[in-house]
Amino acid sequence: MRTAEITRDTRETQIRLSLNLDGSGKADIATGVGFLDHMLELFAHHGDFDLSVRCQGDTQVDGHHSVEDIGIVLGQAFTRALGDKRGIVRYGQFLLPMDETLVLCAADLSGRDFLGWVVELPSQRVGDFDTELGKEFWLAFVRACPGSVHIRQLAGENTHHILEAVFKGMGRTLKMAVALDPRHTDEIPSTKGVL
Repeated sequence: MRTAEITRDTRETQIRLSLNLDGSGKADIATGVGFLDHMLELFAHHGDFDLSVRCQGDTQVDGHHSVEDIGIVLGQAFTRALGDKRGIVRYGQFLLPMDETLVLCAADLSGRDFLGWVVELPSQRVGDFDTELGKEFWLAFVRACPGSVHIRQLAGENTHHILEAVFKGMGRTLKMAVALDPRHTDEIPSTKGVL
């Protein structure tokens, strides 16, 4: 079973997260940040990941600490569940349309962290969600699950649609990257022999 359970306790957030990479898309999310709950449910569903998240954060300040720390913990869970990455495809990409929006997501689970973020969000807020936290979430994820991730908006006018396409697209992209390659089940997917 490629699973992980992570706990993170700081003076800003208390987080409990469990992840099954080989799940069926079941999500049980309560972060205290409503829009992030919605995004993580979409991410889990489109990635076929079973994901449970509980967060008590200092949302009386704003959502920043909760969003960033959940990104960290989710990245740590992927890292732990993947182990030495033996047998995975390693690469994933998805071009996701969402009404007027089109977002390209691509990932290489290389062990080297980089986030390429070319996303222009017309609105600073969706409901009470600070939209710049979308980038902060994925930056935190990439630092905790080192890989090269590119998220590029090709079209889009509605901020909700753009962020939704990002989270759905990343679910599909990571589903592809963590999939087990039936032709190379006992190999590290690198000529170096390590990722």
